Amino acid sequence: MEKRTSLLFGITLIVLAVLALAGNLLLRSGNDLISSGAQAWPLLVIGIGLMFCLPPFIFSKVRGLGGLFIPGFPALTTGLLLFTASMSGNWGLWASFWPLEIIGLAVGFIMAAIYLRVIWLLIPALIIGINGLLLQFCAMTGAWESWAVLWTLEFASVGLPLLIIGIVKKIAGVKLAGTILCAISAVAFAAMSTLLPGTAWIYGLVGSGLILILGIYLVLSAILKRTGVSE
Repeated sequence: MEKRTSLLFGITLIVLAVLALAGNLLLRSGNDLISSGAQAWPLLVIGIGLMFCLPPFIFSKVRGLGGLFIPGFPALTTGLLLFTASMSGNWGLWASFWPLEIIGLAVGFIMAAIYLRVIWLLIPALIIGINGLLLQFCAMTGAWESWAVLWTLEFASVGLPLLIIGIVKKIAGVKLAGTILCAISAVAFAAMSTLLPGTAWIYGLVGSGLILILGIYLVLSAILKRTGVSE
């Protein structure tokens, strides 16, 4: 235990030192080294994130530590964004990349689901993750009007994890619920795409593709079930 704790702190310090050196050597000249060091304060936040994320890997036999990924990844994401903004002086990047905080939380849930072997954690993971990706798309493109169509994917954010869980766990009711929600999402997405005249064809194409994929899945499921390949 003592050796692994020492390893945890050692790895954390090494990572922080490498980041500090990279910031000092690559982003500042020798005359600005002191100033650059002062700007490296976000390394403290990164260190906190690492202190959450590393223990599950180092103490691999303690499954309960997988829950640390949930606060760890958002903290790590925050630290990396702060570090980039501080060293570059470009604090405006928050306007375009703040949804990465939400995506980081989703990654934390996914890692916790894998480490704890609790597949049900995919439900909050995908709900949060899909919303994070949609917000990131809008933040980077400025196309916030796209929510007139994108809100329909909320159904899929719930239906997709249910569909995955239903397939993996072989729970027919959960799989059916997920399939219905994904179908509603695909049809609604295609229908609402007509509200955006300038790019309606793009959204309509995506919506049609989603419906096609879902239809193929249902047909294959029915055929495989009839031939006894699946449950």
